[in-house]
Amino acid sequence: MNAEIIAVGSELLTPFRQDTNSLWLTGELNKLGIRVIHKAIVGDAPDEMRSSFSHALSRADVIFSCGGLGPTDDDRTRETVAELLGRKLRMDDEILRGIQERFRRFARTMPDINARQAMVPEGATVLANPRGTAPGLWLESKGKIVVMLPGVPVELKGIFEAEVRARLSRIAPAERLYTRELRVTGLPESEVETRVRPLYPLYPDTETTILAALTGIQLHPRIWSADAAHATRVLDEIASRMGLALGEYLYSTRGETLEDVVARILTENRATVAVAESCTGGMLAERLTNVAGSSAYFLGGVVCYSNELKTSLVGVPAELIESKGAVSSEVALALADGVRRRTGATIGVGITGIAGPGGGTPEKPVGLVHIGIADERGPRERAFRFTGDRDRIRIFASQTALDSIRRHFLFPATPRP
Repeated sequence: MNAEIIAVGSELLTPFRQDTNSLWLTGELNKLGIRVIHKAIVGDAPDEMRSSFSHALSRADVIFSCGGLGPTDDDRTRETVAELLGRKLRMDDEILRGIQERFRRFARTMPDINARQAMVPEGATVLANPRGTAPGLWLESKGKIVVMLPGVPVELKGIFEAEVRARLSRIAPAERLYTRELRVTGLPESEVETRVRPLYPLYPDTETTILAALTGIQLHPRIWSADAAHATRVLDEIASRMGLALGEYLYSTRGETLEDVVARILTENRATVAVAESCTGGMLAERLTNVAGSSAYFLGGVVCYSNELKTSLVGVPAELIESKGAVSSEVALALADGVRRRTGATIGVGITGIAGPGGGTPEKPVGLVHIGIADERGPRERAFRFTGDRDRIRIFASQTALDSIRRHFLFPATPRP
C-alpha cells in the first residue's frame, strides 16, 4: 500500500511557512507499513489544486491532504476533492451545531463563514476534531482512500491518533518499515559514504540514506519486512558493521544528539565540566544544558569575549594574551585549565577563535578555532580550520568541543582531546 501527501496552502510556497505535517505523517504511515511515494505542496489556486489531487488519485492508494479546510474562500480542499470524485457537498447539521457550541464556549458569536466547515462530501466519514472547528474527512472511491485533515499540526495529529490510525491499521499490509539511525561527527559526507558503501551489496534488501547536517552525518539503514525478528537481526548486523567501518567517528547508533551522548558519558564517569568560551558566545554551554538533568554534570560557563574578562574571570595571564594573541593554542589551554581550577570541575573546556566575517589575517584566518580541554593531568589543545559563514563556524566549533569531551573519555591515555 502506498500513499501521497498533499500540503495545501499558498503560504507554504513562501519563505515564511514550512510544511512539517508531511514529515510527521510520513513517519506514522511508515510505522503502519504504508510507503509514501510522493509529496506535494500546492497553493490555493483551483486549477493547481485539481491537478495535484488528480495526479495523486492516479498513482496512490491513500491520499492525505493537510490544510484547506478552514472557513475562508481560499480553503478549497473539500470542494476540490468532492468535484474530482463526483460527490455533492451537503451541510452537516451536527457539525454546524458543534462549531456554534465551540464559539459559545468562548463567549463569541460564530461568523457566518464558519458554516462552510460543516459542508461534507456525500459518503464521507466525519473525523471529529476536538481541538478546532474543522473536522477531518475520510472518503473512499474506486479503491482509493482520501483523508482530509486540517493544517494546524496539533489538530492534524489529534485526529490522526484518534480517528485515522486504527482505520488504517485494519487495512494496512503486514509489512513494516524498520530502521536505525547512526550519527557521525568529524568526517565529511563523502568519506562516510566511502567507508560504508562496500556493505550495501551484502544487504540487498536494505536501503541506506545519508543525511548531512552542520552537526554531523546521519546514516539511516532501513528495511521493509513482515518479519520483525528478521528485520531486527539484519539491521543490528549492518549497524554493527557500519560501526566498525566508521570507528571512533561514530558516536551513536540510536539517533542521539552529541550532547545526549556527552551527558551520558559524564554521568557514567561521575564527572563534571565547566567551559570558557570566546568565539562561540555561550553556544557550548547552551548545548550542554539543553539536556534534562544537566545540573548533575555542568557546573557553569564563562563567555569571555574581551581580553580583560579572559584575565579577570578565568585567570588567563594578560602577558600571555599580549605575546601570543587571544586566538592561540596557549590561550585555549589557559582558558580550559583556568575555568577548571576556578570551578573545581573534573574537566575544563576553552574555546577561542575567529568566527568572522572580519578579523582574520594570513597567519590567523577566519575559521581558525583553538579548543582546549583540561583535567587534573593538565591541558591539551587542538587547532581547527572551519569553513563557511559566522553561524556555521560557531556551530562547527561547538560540535567539535562536545566531541572533544567525548574523546577525552574514549581515549583517556592519548594526548588528543
